[in-house]
Amino acid sequence: MRPFELTAPTTVDDALATPGTFLAGGTTLVDLMKLDVLTPEHVLDINQVPLHGIDTSDGLRFGALERMSAIAAHPQVYPAISRALLLSASQQIRNMASIGGNLLQRTRCSYFRDVATPCNKREPGSGCSAIEGANRMHAILGTSDSCVATHASDVAVALVALDARLQLASAEGTREVALRDFYQLPGDTPALENDLRPGELITEVVVPRLDWATNSTYVKVRDRQSYEFALCSAAVALDVRDGKIADARVAAGGVGTVPWHLPAVEDALRGAPATQATFEAAATVAADGARPLSDNGFKVSLLKRTIVRALLELTEGSSR
Repeated sequence: MRPFELTAPTTVDDALATPGTFLAGGTTLVDLMKLDVLTPEHVLDINQVPLHGIDTSDGLRFGALERMSAIAAHPQVYPAISRALLLSASQQIRNMASIGGNLLQRTRCSYFRDVATPCNKREPGSGCSAIEGANRMHAILGTSDSCVATHASDVAVALVALDARLQLASAEGTREVALRDFYQLPGDTPALENDLRPGELITEVVVPRLDWATNSTYVKVRDRQSYEFALCSAAVALDVRDGKIADARVAAGGVGTVPWHLPAVEDALRGAPATQATFEAAATVAADGARPLSDNGFKVSLLKRTIVRALLELTEGSSR
C-alpha cells in the first residue's frame, strides 16, 4: 500500500469541500489499495458524517453509512433486500460494510485486481484479459468487446428490482437518480461504471413503498454456501390475487455487467396464473441478448432456472 493522507470530516459539507476518496466501511477500498489497484493520495474517512439511520415511515430510506447487518436485521425491510444482504460476504464484513459503499463496490474480476494483467477498467485501452482467459464467473448480459466483468453486489439486484433511488450530494447541490439508471454498461468506456460525478457522495438509498414487496425473495446460486459471489441470482417480488399475478418485479445478478433488470420477464408474468408453467414460460426470455464466453455458457440456462426457483419459493406448492 502506498502512502496517503487521511482526514475525517464530520459533516456532509466538510466531506464535499475536501478533494479525496471517501472511506466508509473500507471493505472494498482498503483491499484495492493493498493491491495497488487504487492509489488515492487523500482518503476521507466519512464514518462520523451523520448519514446513518433507517426510516420506514413511507417506504424505506437508508442512510448511506448504515451498515448492511443493521438493514438486514430490521423487521420492516422487504425480504428480498434482507435476504440479499444476509447472503452477502460474512457477518464480520456485513457489520463493517455500508449500504452506500456496497452499491459502489468494484468488480471481483481477478484480472481487474491483478495489476500485472491488462484490464480496461483499471487501465483504459489495455485490453480485457477475461474475454480469452478464465471467464467462468463473468457476465453474459450487457457485455462489450472491452469488458465482460460482472457487478458484484447482491443487494443492488434486489434494490434495482424494487425501483430504488439514490440521493446524491455535491458542492453544487443535490440530485436523485434511479438505481437502474445509475449503473452504466461498459461499452467502450468500462472504467466509467456509474453516474457518480467527481466529488459527489451518496447520502441516502430510497425504496418506494410497495406493500406487496413483503412477498419477495432473493435466490443466490454459488459454488459454496457462504462467503462466495453469485454465479447467478434472482430478486423477485410478486403481487398475486385470486391465483393470478397482478404485478411483478424481477432482476438478476451474477450474469450482467450491471444488476440486470428483467422487464420482459415481468411483462410475461403480469396477468398470468401463478403456476410453474407460467414461471417457466416467462423465464425463457430472461437471457435474450446473452453473449456467452468460452466457460460461462451454462449461465444461460442457470439464469432461467434460478428465476423459476425464486418464483416458486414465493408461491410455495400452490403454483404446481
